[in-house]
Amino acid sequence: MDSYIIGICGGSGSGKTSFINRLRSELNESQVTFISQDEYYHPREKQRVDDEGIKNFDLPDSIDNETLVSDIQSLLNGNSVIRKEYTFNNEQKEAEEIVYKPNRILIIEGLFIYTYSDLSKLIDLKIFIEAPENVKLIRRIRRDQMERNYPLEDVLYRYENHVMPSFQKYIQPHISECDLIVNNCQKYDNALEVLLAYIRSRLSE
Repeated sequence: MDSYIIGICGGSGSGKTSFINRLRSELNESQVTFISQDEYYHPREKQRVDDEGIKNFDLPDSIDNETLVSDIQSLLNGNSVIRKEYTFNNEQKEAEEIVYKPNRILIIEGLFIYTYSDLSKLIDLKIFIEAPENVKLIRRIRRDQMERNYPLEDVLYRYENHVMPSFQKYIQPHISECDLIVNNCQKYDNALEVLLAYIRSRLSE
């Protein structure tokens, strides 16, 4: 099977997850496989700690990129991949088993999918989702409090000291490499329709 790989990147709170969920609702997952880089974070005990003793998850080396690339190669070779869901710091959430199956279309999303050159080279179509910083911060607060059980003070500290510096250094410079930039300040419906039409055209070939 010749698989076509689509990458979806953007800063924290840009709307990657929402965009992916809309794609999922419109596409047949017997033909399209969705892979999240979030499932490849190193264990908490291996994460780098800043000067205040706070673990920094917003660095490229927070990700087990070697395993991610290896799993993608397995999918390209026609093999399924099984992983355990990464639950961050949410003790209320039980980790589930995730099964990635080889398909004609692979969609990979994450903060650092363009940062690692070996991963970036595997991606055929690169998409970047952008949003203003104030919008991203509000979305980050909502997500981290509801899904990851982080207190507000912790969310704000991480955004100022981890998220923003990392975005500027490791993520933003790769915008110029992307094929499609989606402005997600308020909505992305038109861009979504364009991408869906393109994916469907490739699946019909």
